[in-house]
Amino acid sequence: MKVLIIKLTSMGDLMHALPALTDAASIYPDIEFDWVVDQTFAEVPLWHPNVKRVIKTAHRQWRKQPITAYRDGRLKQFYRDLNAQQYDVVIDMQSNIKSAVVSWLHNGDVHGLDKYCCREKPAHWAYKYQHHVELKQHSIEKLRQLMAQALQYKKPTTPANYGVDLAQYELPILDADVSGKYLLFVHNASKDNKQWPIGQWRELVTIAVEAGYSVLLPCGSDDEYQRAQRIAKVSEQAFALPRVSLNAMAALTHHAQGAVSNDTGLAHLVAVADKPAITLYGPTDPKLIGTYGGKQEHIVSEYDGEPCYQGNCLHHDDKQQTDSVCMENINAQYVWNRLEHNLAAQ
Repeated sequence: MKVLIIKLTSMGDLMHALPALTDAASIYPDIEFDWVVDQTFAEVPLWHPNVKRVIKTAHRQWRKQPITAYRDGRLKQFYRDLNAQQYDVVIDMQSNIKSAVVSWLHNGDVHGLDKYCCREKPAHWAYKYQHHVELKQHSIEKLRQLMAQALQYKKPTTPANYGVDLAQYELPILDADVSGKYLLFVHNASKDNKQWPIGQWRELVTIAVEAGYSVLLPCGSDDEYQRAQRIAKVSEQAFALPRVSLNAMAALTHHAQGAVSNDTGLAHLVAVADKPAITLYGPTDPKLIGTYGGKQEHIVSEYDGEPCYQGNCLHHDDKQQTDSVCMENINAQYVWNRLEHNLAAQ
C-alpha cells in the first residue's frame, strides 16, 4: 500500500503524526508513505522507517513572492512532484488552510477532517472523504484515529509508539564535551511568554553541574544562541550550542540523560527519544498538545487559574511586556527535584 501524507508544519505537530504511521505499519506491514512537508522540517518524516520520500514545500517563501515562485518554476516543479506517483490513499493530517491548498493541488481524492474537527474552516472543502474524530483527546490520539479511519482499521488500544530509531544519527562535532553525562536544557520557545526566565535557567544549570552533569543549551536562531550564551556563563560545564541540523539534534537528544524544556518543538523530540524530561507550561495547556510519553512530566504554573493562551502577559502593568508572570512562578529547585526523581527512576 502506498500512502501520501500531507502535514507541513510545525516541528512538534510532525512528531505527533509519527505514532499513526507506526499503527498503520502494524496493520499493513508492506505500507509505504510519502510525506509533503515544509523544507525546514524535512528531516523529521524520514526518521520513521516507513517513510520513503518527502516532497518539500517552501510555502512561506512562495506566499511572499508568488509571482517569482511561479515564473522561476518552483511552483510548477512542486505540482509535478506532488502528482508524480499514484497513491492508494492521500491523507491531509493537518487540516488547515495551507495544507488544504496542497490537497486541492493533488489530482486524486483526499481524506481529511470534517468541518467540526478541522483546524481551520473551510479546509474541509478540499476533502472528498471527511472524518470525525474525538476532539477532547491528545493530538497524537486524534491523528491515530484519523489514520485508522482513512485506512479502514480499528485504532489500536496500545500506547502510542513513535516507531523511530534515533541511534542511527551521528553526533555533530562540537566544542562541547558530549562523551560524559549531559542534560539538554531547551530554553527557547516560539513566543517570549512561553520562555522560563534566564535567571531560573542559570540557577538550574548551577544545580545540575553540582550534581555531576554537563548541560547543553541548543538554539535555532542567532537570538536564541545569544540567550544560550547568557545562561551558559554561570558554569564551564554549560555549553551554548550553535545551530545544528535536526538529525544532529536527534543524535544529541538520543545520547542525553534527560531534559528540561519550555513548550517548544524540541521538547517533543525529547519525548520521541523516550528520555526522562520535564516540560514547563505557563500560558499554554499540555492536555491536548503537550509532550507525550511514559517518561514525560509536565510542570504547569498554577498562577491565577487556567492558561490564558495570550501573546502578552495579562498580569503585567505594561501590556506590551512579553515575559510571563506564570512562567516566573515556576521554581528552579522544584524543577530539579522532579527531574532528579525521573532520572533515578530509569
